[in-house]
Amino acid sequence: MSFELIDLPYPNDALDPAISAETFSYHYDKHHRAYVDKTNKAIEGTDKAESDLESIIAAARGSDQGLFNNAAQSWNHAFYWHSMAPDGGHPSDELKTMIEADFGSADELASKLADAGGGHFASGWVWLAEKSGKLSIEETHDADTLADSDFNPLLVLDVWEHAYYLDHQNRRPNYLKQVTENHLNWQFASDNLARGTVWKYPR
Repeated sequence: MSFELIDLPYPNDALDPAISAETFSYHYDKHHRAYVDKTNKAIEGTDKAESDLESIIAAARGSDQGLFNNAAQSWNHAFYWHSMAPDGGHPSDELKTMIEADFGSADELASKLADAGGGHFASGWVWLAEKSGKLSIEETHDADTLADSDFNPLLVLDVWEHAYYLDHQNRRPNYLKQVTENHLNWQFASDNLARGTVWKYPR
């Protein structure tokens, strides 16, 4: 059973000007689709063909770098699309309390996420994550992911150049400022926190 490229949770122009429809046409329709297609090709006819994506990522880590990269990037991108929304809304009461305890306020957290993304060297991902009742900002490089980690990821920001270069050229902080100030999907983060387990790639 193959994985599908998940549907975007909003129209591809819904985050403009932070992220344009043109960027989505490359990032979602080409980059993300290629990761999913390569994952499907790699697992076809193997004992992984019926596994969930999270299990494939965990099994491939350290043993099959090509499969790991494509499976992890498939997962990371799907999680990233859901981490944003046209109107980000507000954290749940539970998440708001934790944010205030660990970061001071949602605005301060958003600023710290943007700073972490701006300072991240080369390609990767910046996460808001929960572990043992405490929030933290985590960074992973290249295709690495929290999908099979001890953390419960709540939100993620993509800091690969293809996430922002068409719209912002080399001004990564400008992209991150617009996304964190206007488009963090606090409902998605709140749902991930309330569930208490890692979000599952739909299948």
